[in-house]
This record gives sequence, structure tokens and C-alpha cells, in this order.
Amino acid sequence: MVAMAGFLVAFLIVLGNSGSKDSAGSQTTPSRTTTSTTGSTNTSTSKFAHRHTYTIKSGDTLGAIAIKTGVSVATLEELNPGLDPQGLVAGQRLKLR
Repeated sequence: MVAMAGFLVAFLIVLGNSGSKDSAGSQTTPSRTTTSTTGSTNTSTSKFAHRHTYTIKSGDTLGAIAIKTGVSVATLEELNPGLDPQGLVAGQRLKLR
């Protein structure tokens, strides 16, 4: 009977400690997700900062290219006269500067 009581007390102590570890683990997860998202955005923009041209890929839009390169849509249109935003062709090159 004493052994059974000792087992029950030990079981309750282990059970009580396991709950506190779960709550601490869930608190750290959101901060890591936020940090990595911010970092990838900055890397994407600076990737094209030194380039003079951009080669259009299938599915690209002028707005998406502006976001990727950090060059506004208006500037892209000024630098590339005769550019048809609705008729972008994969492989076509756009001036960025």
C-alpha cells in the first residue's frame, strides 16, 4: 500500500512538471517565424540593387518586377519606352537604371 502511494505521488509530480514545459515551448515559436519572414523580404529586394537589367520570367507582372527589383512601375515604364505591361514575354530584358 505504501509503494502504491509513493508511485501516485511521483506520477503526479511528473505530470505537473510536463505541463509547464509545453507552455514555454509555444511562447518562443512565433518570434522565430516573424524574424525569418522579415529577413527574406530584405534579401529579395537587395538582390537586384546592383543590376542594370532584369530578365522577365514566365508569370511575371510589371508590379511584381517592381517589388522584386525595388524600381517603381512608373520608372520601369519610363526606362523601357514601348513596353506593353499586358504583353510581357519570358526572356525579354527590362532596363532598371
